[in-house]
Amino acid sequence: MLRLGTTVLGVADVDRAMRFWSEALGLAEDPEWASESWRTLAHPGGAHALGLMRSESPAEPKPRLHLDLYTDTADEQRAEVERLVGLGAQRVDWAHYPPEPDFVVLADPDDNLFCVVDLSNAPSGS
Repeated sequence: MLRLGTTVLGVADVDRAMRFWSEALGLAEDPEWASESWRTLAHPGGAHALGLMRSESPAEPKPRLHLDLYTDTADEQRAEVERLVGLGAQRVDWAHYPPEPDFVVLADPDDNLFCVVDLSNAPSGS
């Protein structure tokens, strides 16, 4: 049976990406899969969460696939955006925001875009 495995981000600097995403998401490196061009980050229980693969291609300016990171409130969203910027993320001047966005677009240290979503502002309200 086919099942979805690990989401993989292409990065220029695998070690830097590992430090950023480990701290950002509270993940730990799974050393079994580590190499010069690959790191696997796992949840504390051991389940794989994110793969980091060295890539020589640049990050896409408007990627078709990206990560959404969830918060429960607008205050939590603001705090997490500030924390992630402190870890090395960059604010993105995103020209495609809707009138009342429930998300903030950031870029990781390798310029991969991702969103921090306030679920309390989502259309479903949860």
